[in-house]
Amino acid sequence: MLHRGNLRRVVGASTIALLIAALMAFYVADIADAGPTRCQQHRLDARERAAVVTGEGPRVLVIGDSWSVGLGQDDLSRSWAARLPGEVHVRGFSGSGFSAGASGCGRVSFHDRAPTAVGVSPRLVVVEGGLNDFDQPVRAIDRGFRNLMADLAGQHVVIVGPASAPLRARAVPRVDDRLAVLANRYGVPYVRTSDLDLDYLDDRLHLTEDGHREFGDAVAERLADVTPTRPALLGR
Repeated sequence: MLHRGNLRRVVGASTIALLIAALMAFYVADIADAGPTRCQQHRLDARERAAVVTGEGPRVLVIGDSWSVGLGQDDLSRSWAARLPGEVHVRGFSGSGFSAGASGCGRVSFHDRAPTAVGVSPRLVVVEGGLNDFDQPVRAIDRGFRNLMADLAGQHVVIVGPASAPLRARAVPRVDDRLAVLANRYGVPYVRTSDLDLDYLDDRLHLTEDGHREFGDAVAERLADVTPTRPALLGR
């Protein structure tokens, strides 16, 4: 038989164990729900941004990540892509990149979305990204880039590399250099943006409204420099 003191200790320990188990269950449920909830929001944002067309002139398609969507902004229509000349259509998805593993939201890489995105019949396709490939192996980036180029065969394409967002600045040179090599390999212009000093939100990854304006203006200027033989593509 259990002594009264021992019984009290057993009951107390059992209560604590049950409490810990309950807290762990809530924690696991919360973590399991975080992914789908976040991905669902990314899909909603992607659809909202895709519904906004800015500017006039030759049609430009931007395939990109959260920067193209405008994540963190009150008005997604004011993301950097709106600073480009022409009739600009955006097909962005937060967290996506060149590699299939950049996002945990399913098949949303640039390659996965490009075949549908080109349905707008663009004169120029601008692919912006790389920050979400910061932890991906070279072979995954290479594979995603190769597949993307196959999707965009026959299109006028420009690749816009990642800026040095503070949160991932140490990884940017590796991705930036690899994308430059791949762009050269497939014969498409590459625009570096890693030298830009931009304004970031407190998360040190996404741009402020001023940052979007600065990035968009810089990309527009550099696009004109890398497409000198095709001025009509940029509405000049």
